[in-house]
Amino acid sequence: MDKPIVVVSRKPPASLAKLYEHCNVWEWEEDRPIPRGLLLEKIRDAEGIFTMIPDQIDQEFLAAAPKLRTVCTMAVGVDNIDVPGCTARGIPVGYAPRAVTEATADLSFCLILALSRRILESAEFVAAGKWEAWSPSLMISNDVFGKTLGVFGMGRIGQAVSRRARGFDMTVIYHDVVRNPDAEQALGVAYRSFDDLLAEADILTIHAPFTPETRHIFNAAALSKMKPGAFLVNAARGGLVHTEALYDALRNGVIKGAALDVTDPEPIEPASPLISLPNCIIVPHVGTSTWETRAVMTDVTIDNLINALNGETMIDCFNLEALKG
Repeated sequence: MDKPIVVVSRKPPASLAKLYEHCNVWEWEEDRPIPRGLLLEKIRDAEGIFTMIPDQIDQEFLAAAPKLRTVCTMAVGVDNIDVPGCTARGIPVGYAPRAVTEATADLSFCLILALSRRILESAEFVAAGKWEAWSPSLMISNDVFGKTLGVFGMGRIGQAVSRRARGFDMTVIYHDVVRNPDAEQALGVAYRSFDDLLAEADILTIHAPFTPETRHIFNAAALSKMKPGAFLVNAARGGLVHTEALYDALRNGVIKGAALDVTDPEPIEPASPLISLPNCIIVPHVGTSTWETRAVMTDVTIDNLINALNGETMIDCFNLEALKG
């Protein structure tokens, strides 16, 4: 029997040997997003795709792929995929929510510490040759220990960040569309309304999915309800934060600082005024970028693909309803 054709839209930093063993693989090997025209050409005869965050799996894509039987993304977010369109065609969408939790939580807490303690500013100060002598007021920053951490989204990553906060003796409050009593009991976190979360948090970290309801939820009105000394951290999706509103809030002292692993647009334009602000740290979407996590994400995506093409249960399927037909 011929092996099913699978397109890999970007070479991951881990082995695809198992996928090659089970499938006839075409792989885009350059370390940049695959050109759209080439992707649409290569997907024409494919039964599966190993896809990445930059790829738009939209109606145009689905129309170009009449033989497609599964879409599997090496990510936890599926906002770049037309999930209803896939479901309507009976195409299961595989993703990797459990593979990314700990690395993203580590990065989130790294940003919390770097922002609060002015780590990048301090390193740049030394590199610029400005450190002449010790001073009691040099690079004064803020404690993390004992502060109130607000978590927007108490899913796997929000809970993992909350566990790390316990080591800093932080009070953790959260908001989610669905209250999580299990997390409240296990982690000692306390539920708040969205407005109360904004008002009480010293540091607010975002871990919710990007949906029409959460798009730009951190807008000018929301940011104005935060403490003037508060910090905002986003390691979820850039579209949850209104970029221009955040710039205005940081420039005008509405909030004290922000750290972003994700931006809107992404990548951020080099001329974006956000980049020029000393109280804003921006890193290039590296929340899951560890060797260990990338290997697990690759393996899960491969297993999702092979299982779906064999008619077997996927490791993680986002739209189980696609299988009911």
